[in-house]
Amino acid sequence: MEQLIEFLGNHPGLFLGFSIVMGLLVWNLLSDQISGIKPLLPQEVTLLINHENAIILDVREAKEYAEGHILNSVHIPLSTLSDKMARLEKYRNQPLIASCLSGSRSGNACRMLKKNGFEKVHNLKGGITAWQNANLPLIKGKS
Repeated sequence: MEQLIEFLGNHPGLFLGFSIVMGLLVWNLLSDQISGIKPLLPQEVTLLINHENAIILDVREAKEYAEGHILNSVHIPLSTLSDKMARLEKYRNQPLIASCLSGSRSGNACRMLKKNGFEKVHNLKGGITAWQNANLPLIKGKS
């Protein structure tokens, strides 16, 4: 214990950096649980689509979307989501699953949806990359 205290005294910058990184890691792990947004694996997403008529909201840019997207997904880029929230009103009572390439932009979309009163909001964990890795189909071109 003495050595730890001595180390902290001799290297306060390292300790501060370590503390910040640990805090950010904990925040990242707990933020979805705190906000009520559940990350779903691709297999869980397919179950929600098949059994609860879930809607996929793809928030990638148009070029990314055209390269491959989930069948029947609604495409609204994250940069325009706040302006086009009215397009999603008809899906208010259905589960909405946001997707992007890796799952981070869709996390922002989920928080935006929650702020606008959508309750059944989920995030595709790992995004379209995880979907492809699970050998699930993508549709190419615009829809």
